[in-house]
Amino acid sequence: MAKLIIFNKPFQVLSQFTDNSGKKTLADYINVKAVYPAGRLDFDSEGLLLLTDDGLLQAKISDPKYKLSKTYWVQVEGNATQAQCDELLAGVSLKDGMATALSCKPIPEPVLWDRVPPIRVRKLIPDSWMEIVINEGRNRQIRRMTAAVNLPTLRLVRAKVGDWTLDGLNPGEYSVDDTVTSASLSPLNAQSNTRLNTPKQPQ
Repeated sequence: MAKLIIFNKPFQVLSQFTDNSGKKTLADYINVKAVYPAGRLDFDSEGLLLLTDDGLLQAKISDPKYKLSKTYWVQVEGNATQAQCDELLAGVSLKDGMATALSCKPIPEPVLWDRVPPIRVRKLIPDSWMEIVINEGRNRQIRRMTAAVNLPTLRLVRAKVGDWTLDGLNPGEYSVDDTVTSASLSPLNAQSNTRLNTPKQPQ
């Protein structure tokens, strides 16, 4: 059986276990040995990050050819409209090619933890939230997509990968599932078997 870690990555934590620049890493929170990120989440993004000790499972989660969807809640500068979502659904041109959302809609502000530090607030410019689903993972893709429709990203939270969710995890917390297999890749069944672990205290 593969081991799967479901982790709520805090803001300004690297999606890796080692770093020489003094930034916080996964090692500050996760004490499980021989697991590796299945995909990445930017240093300044928050939310769901999956890790595993199984190479095939890692590929099935992270490789775009498997088309596993990823859901993001995005706080943007400006009032997001369905028309702008329709542009993302139709596809926008980025420097590395076209990028298309599988789903996009304006949403009310989700119930989330406070970000530390908080976002920059500009009194004269409103902000709003969108839910965007993609099945790629290019560098800073969501941020570049919202910028292409004149909505700079202020805060980015990954809420879901496939059918895996944060499931009540607070920033820095993780749960461990050791029943999932790379052959089945059955997130709904797998998450029901997870157990919560107390996170390590950041150094």
